[in-house]
Amino acid sequence: MKREHWKSLLLSVLLLVFLVGAWFVATQPKESAQQAAAQDEYAALMGKGAARSGGFPPPQEVGKAIAAHLAAPFKDNGPNDKGIAIQLGHSLARVGAGFLLAILVALPLGFAVGMSPLLHRALDPFIQVLKPISPLAWMPLALYTIKDSDLSGIFVIFICSLWPMLINTAFGVANVRRDWLNVARTLEVRPLRKALTVILPAAAPTILTGMRISMGIAWLVIVAAEMLVGGTGVGYFVWNEWNNLALPNVIFAILVIGVVGMVLDRCFAGLQKLVSYTE
Repeated sequence: MKREHWKSLLLSVLLLVFLVGAWFVATQPKESAQQAAAQDEYAALMGKGAARSGGFPPPQEVGKAIAAHLAAPFKDNGPNDKGIAIQLGHSLARVGAGFLLAILVALPLGFAVGMSPLLHRALDPFIQVLKPISPLAWMPLALYTIKDSDLSGIFVIFICSLWPMLINTAFGVANVRRDWLNVARTLEVRPLRKALTVILPAAAPTILTGMRISMGIAWLVIVAAEMLVGGTGVGYFVWNEWNNLALPNVIFAILVIGVVGMVLDRCFAGLQKLVSYTE
């Protein structure tokens, strides 16, 4: 197993080297030395540390941008010049708040829907109508009613996180083995204790799958939401750097978004494995 792990790691490294090499070759400048010097002088005047060119930035420019941002991740020189750690902290705080609110609503409601066929039939039409609505479609209503961009972002995360958790929780609860429920009924186990000691452990893998899906969607949505509301966050950082035509910074932010999303997904994958091992 370890040998296969090292083989896959080596293949990943080779693919990365190939992609970066192809990127480097494809972005080699085809301009004169005078044009390159003029662009470098313009970049120095703009204080961006990387040239603003009409073409796609080469790997070395992105590398410089990465080094510059990682050297001062907590800088705060005003609304439009905050370090990536500060921007990332705002985004994660919004995602965390909306995700926790979704858990508080989705888990109890999912248990109720999963345990009651009547409630499932009654709520299913509402779930099927509301589930396909894009979370960003709620943003205008949230901004109008809440009148606060941060809270509106949290509300959008709550909405997009709610449905996968609710549906997976209801599915997991409804598909708990009847034998276990019959034993609990024979032993006259109280409903709350039955839910915590019988149903919850059995449905936990399915519930965590819903949480994992919800977190992935929430991290996708927060970037788009922050582009709309502005202020702070990784999404706003991407949009602000695009307005400045600083493409190396945009690529850096995209890489950060991808890495953080991977880490969040791996965390939930680890929880799923832990729950599976303890069953």
